[in-house]
Amino acid sequence: MNQKNQVSGDHYRFTVITNKMIRMEYQSAGQFEDATTQTVVNRDFGKPDFQVIRDQEGFAVQIETDSFHLYYRGGEFNGANLFIDTKYNFQTHYPRWHYGDPDVKNLLGTARTLDGADGAVSLDSGIMSKDGFTILDDSTSMLQAGTSIRNRPVEEIDLYGFAYGHDYRKALYDYYQLTGFPPMVPRFALGNWWSRFYPYTQESYLALMDRFQKAGIPIAVAVLDMNWHVTDIPTKYGSGWTGYTWNKKLFPEPEKLLATLHAQGKHVTLNVHPAAGIRPSEVQYPEVAKAVGIDPASKQPVLFDLNNRKFIQAYFNLVHHPLEKQGIDFWWLDWQQGAARSRAQIDPLWSLNVLHFLDQVKEKKDQALILSRYAGPGSHRYPIGFSGDSIASWRSLTFQPYFTATATNIGYTWWSHDIGGHMHGSYDPELSLRWLQFGVFSPIMRLHSSDNPFMGKEPWQYDLETDKSMTRFMRLRAQLVPYLATADVLTHQQGMPLIEPVYYRYPEVKEAYQFKNEYFFGSEMLVVPITAPSDDTTGLASAEGYVPAGTWTDLFTHQQYTGPAVVKFYRNKFQYPVLVRSGGIVPLADDAMAAIDDLPEAMTVTLFPGKQHAYVLHEQTAAGEAQTKFSWDPVAGTFGMTVTDPNHIIPEKRTYQLQIVGVKTTMKPFSGRFDQRLTLDLEAEDQQAIKLQHIFAILQHAKVAFDLKKQLWQSVNDMPASRAALTVASLAPATLSDALLEILLND
Repeated sequence: MNQKNQVSGDHYRFTVITNKMIRMEYQSAGQFEDATTQTVVNRDFGKPDFQVIRDQEGFAVQIETDSFHLYYRGGEFNGANLFIDTKYNFQTHYPRWHYGDPDVKNLLGTARTLDGADGAVSLDSGIMSKDGFTILDDSTSMLQAGTSIRNRPVEEIDLYGFAYGHDYRKALYDYYQLTGFPPMVPRFALGNWWSRFYPYTQESYLALMDRFQKAGIPIAVAVLDMNWHVTDIPTKYGSGWTGYTWNKKLFPEPEKLLATLHAQGKHVTLNVHPAAGIRPSEVQYPEVAKAVGIDPASKQPVLFDLNNRKFIQAYFNLVHHPLEKQGIDFWWLDWQQGAARSRAQIDPLWSLNVLHFLDQVKEKKDQALILSRYAGPGSHRYPIGFSGDSIASWRSLTFQPYFTATATNIGYTWWSHDIGGHMHGSYDPELSLRWLQFGVFSPIMRLHSSDNPFMGKEPWQYDLETDKSMTRFMRLRAQLVPYLATADVLTHQQGMPLIEPVYYRYPEVKEAYQFKNEYFFGSEMLVVPITAPSDDTTGLASAEGYVPAGTWTDLFTHQQYTGPAVVKFYRNKFQYPVLVRSGGIVPLADDAMAAIDDLPEAMTVTLFPGKQHAYVLHEQTAAGEAQTKFSWDPVAGTFGMTVTDPNHIIPEKRTYQLQIVGVKTTMKPFSGRFDQRLTLDLEAEDQQAIKLQHIFAILQHAKVAFDLKKQLWQSVNDMPASRAALTVASLAPATLSDALLEILLND
């Protein structure tokens, strides 16, 4: 830590970290902490520009930068002796924070779990606030260096003030500088996960995977929930929730099972509930007992104790590592037993996440991964998050997009939800479909459900139309992996998250805060999730959202929208409101069923012509990183590609097919190994004809009188759009009118 940035006295210390961030400490004996903590790993950002004034106007210290002015009178911090004025005009009366003030305009962060949630849950604070100033309280965080976690030697007030105004992206970047950038998520985690709490047998599980394959549904991660291990144990040892012994009645040849799944290109995780430790019912018990100093003949359980180094070593070396050698790729740490019982104890969930993830790093390097619950600020260093067992309801789905996007405000960008809902609810194909579509456009796409025999999320469990749509969207998720992997690199290297609330890019637009479910998905897309069932009249589902300034094109319908505007989007089962920026470039893998770990040989690059724009595709393997820059120049009418591949990781036969939205022009495939510059002669499609096709399709399926349909159709064909809109608004039922006006009035 740069001592030149510090301003201190006998009991206080202020550290100016950046011109917008300051650390504020008070310790009665003057024993300040310089070690890294659970949350904070770096405090040296260089030398910011600031001024210090001592002993003037009744203040012991004043510190001023171009973004804030701190005033401190002396003494233990309180609301009277410590306050900060920010140099923004976002607060109602004046931009001042007093020590202890509640941050009523905080944009919030995330929560530990959605276990049992049927809709919204309360969220902890994040580091973004509409007031422009927030506090990160690190006072109760323990000291941590690697896997070593210990109590602070003394208690102190330890706060970080963030005076970033509405520059939310810069606030997040500096937060990552302070707390550590998220590691890369392995490529395989970006595909489809199959997960279910269900007593599969080895035969039935492999048969299920074969059926997915035959249906053309790609599965990248195979999850085995707790039934993989023996659950029927002697009652004297407690419940069977914790277990590490393969259930040979269900899985007689586990090594063969795992080898078969790996041969199919899948990665495998097991669910573990470690709280009960290693009991005499486990096959590993004799070795583990000896390792911790217990006589196996005593049948005394080996208690779960992450403060005991002997237990930790036995836990990994004798229990988990042997299972990994059999073929387990990573662990689903299903900790449900609460937090630490006292301030002197570390949260077991935090310890589990740290120990397991760093053990994975040691063994697997950049392929390290865990699935576990959020344990507080800093948890983003140990991806990915398991949000818990939510209720299968529209209320739960309605909350999850907001919950996912808002978590970015505390740097937690890799949430994995029980897509479709874990438990309860009722048979609702439309709910399952819309939840799956949200899953495709969320960080991790993990289908999951309980052991209720009627709750399976397999697409073929639903009607034919729902089945077809689910299959298409799961294939799309696999095709999106190059786009997702690029965002993964940018999150790790530059602190640019896959999921951003709209106000990150439009902080001064009130609608950016009002439509809380809406979010950016990578650099090119804006998602407006559907979280309500379709209406009876049109058979279409709708979602209202904000279209920012400029031209945006729907990924599925190719309908264009000009912002700023508030639009109600109507979509059938095969569509979802995903808007692509003007000039946007979206890379897709052609073969959805190809091995996810391999870089694709054939890809489609979809161009949404409009403004000048460039997109860089980032690709990584163990051998290195390649970058392919795609650029669009509308003035020159050229599409360019620049390849940087020093380690030659791009497949030798890589080809690209350029697909240009809104034009008749078709292009021949071209090599993806070399720089290209294509001059495009674009012939626009008849947008009016396409519009009429969309309108006809809506009218065709609307449940209204045929005569009314004909009258509406004639007005749309015979009148200017503005007059036709008046006719539609006056004659059609409300939902049908809204669906038609979306097309008539947006272009």
